[in-house]
Amino acid sequence: MSPTEAAKLVEVFSSIQGEGLWVGCRQIFVRFADCNLACRYCDTPHQPQPNCRIEDAPGSGQFRSLPNPVSLEILHSILSQWHRNVPGMHHSLSLTGGEPLAQVEALQFWLPQLRELLPVYLETNGTLPSALEKIIGDVDYVSMDFKLESVSGEETPWDAHRDFLRIAATVEGFVKVVVGEQTPIDEIVRTAELVHDVAPQMPLVIQPLTEQGRCAVRGTVLLQLQQVVSRIHSPVRVIPQTHRFIDVV
Repeated sequence: MSPTEAAKLVEVFSSIQGEGLWVGCRQIFVRFADCNLACRYCDTPHQPQPNCRIEDAPGSGQFRSLPNPVSLEILHSILSQWHRNVPGMHHSLSLTGGEPLAQVEALQFWLPQLRELLPVYLETNGTLPSALEKIIGDVDYVSMDFKLESVSGEETPWDAHRDFLRIAATVEGFVKVVVGEQTPIDEIVRTAELVHDVAPQMPLVIQPLTEQGRCAVRGTVLLQLQQVVSRIHSPVRVIPQTHRFIDVV
């Protein structure tokens, strides 16, 4: 099997989108293994494993294992059956991770066929612009993370984010920035200025850190950050991780 025909996956399941502008929508999630970053707050397993988890049926909560890497033929067959059994239930196909663009060669092969089933919703750390450019024509929505050093523990990739956003702004989507209690105002100001300069129409979502199932940022801090951003970039919202509060996958 050619490397372009298969990808290393962590899991495939049906659930509710818990972040960003499309919170509450039902999606099929395809979680890719591997990531080019090591964010301090990341709580999502993405290390490659010999097998991946595939939900037996949408919302069943019952899983079986498939050997990695997974071929397009196998995934397409599973998703086609789900789509036939519950037509109209899923808003889109969420490619998440890890970082899906770390396996862009497989995405180039997969997306034209997967997009025939459902619109493609890409969840990405926004640091691989050259990879995005290769597949943007087969993406319908982009949820782009903005990685602030004060929260991620890694230097903010300002230039990569700017280049990435230029490409992402050609489709529908939003920028999401995770903030903590100690996030400096100057980081938020620089983020808002960059987004407004490159994609003034694109909403900026401020997402507070979640720790132990609870929002870890005081409301007064979030209000201040939103107030600062709104002076620069008016389409700004504060949206916590809602899937942490309900018992879904």
